[in-house]
Amino acid sequence: MSVVDAADVPVLPISRAAELADMHPQTLRQYDRLGLVVPSRTVGRGRRYSARDVERLRTIQRLSQDEGINLAGIRRILHLEDQVRVLRGRVEMLATALDPGHRVFTADASGDIVAVPRGKPAPAGRGGTLVVWRPRR
Repeated sequence: MSVVDAADVPVLPISRAAELADMHPQTLRQYDRLGLVVPSRTVGRGRRYSARDVERLRTIQRLSQDEGINLAGIRRILHLEDQVRVLRGRVEMLATALDPGHRVFTADASGDIVAVPRGKPAPAGRGGTLVVWRPRR
């Protein structure tokens, strides 16, 4: 079971998100079409923005207006920031795996390796190969 960050919950309609980002709703629609900020959709296809989406909109506006960066440059910057965020998560996972309190690792069918604290079962959906690591003394 994964924990959802409150900043990622899509609750804001386009009018409120535009107001919070200090933009016109049409600008948000354009950014959606360009793939810069892609909000969630309701059953009726209405856009729903999260607090993280609004923060991303503010970042786009700052880069565009204050830094003079065009939308292609902003797209590249945002892509690189997303990659950094993913890699930081991976580094945290690997650092946890190296923690002396972790000695059991499991790998799922996709090859993802997860450190499991001693005496704890593997996370749901992560069943697979079990390897017990014992350091040399």
